[in-house]
Amino acid sequence: MTIGKTIAELRINSGMSQQTLADKLFVSRDLVSKWENGTRTPDYPTIERIAGLFDISPDLIVDKNNLIFKELTACVADTDDIPQERLTEIINVFVRSLSERRARVFLGRYYFLKTTAEISAEYNIGENHVRSILSKIRKKLKKYIKESFQ
Repeated sequence: MTIGKTIAELRINSGMSQQTLADKLFVSRDLVSKWENGTRTPDYPTIERIAGLFDISPDLIVDKNNLIFKELTACVADTDDIPQERLTEIINVFVRSLSERRARVFLGRYYFLKTTAEISAEYNIGENHVRSILSKIRKKLKKYIKESFQ
């Protein structure tokens, strides 16, 4: 079952409307709808809050590791022709080319599987800033992989 379907099922089984869930999470009803129809995926801290509302483990909604690795899927989606060892080498070289702080943020997220909140607290920066850094790094990584294998 998808994350969205799980959220919808939990919400419906508890007799809650999308608006009520949205109000409890301090998000819009439209965002809840997007989660449920699969257009958007909530981040892990939000999944933890949803799980808390329904008094269940976040693992019943999503595997944290799968959620984090899904972020990287777009970077390596077209790499089936690249041998695993070569792809690993390309990614390692890329990470070494980053500034120390950006490399630590990237590795914190994708190697140590930290949440954006944990990274935010570690570097004393906002979660939105962490998400922005990670987004920019993923875009650069995708471009780097493409250029490295041409």
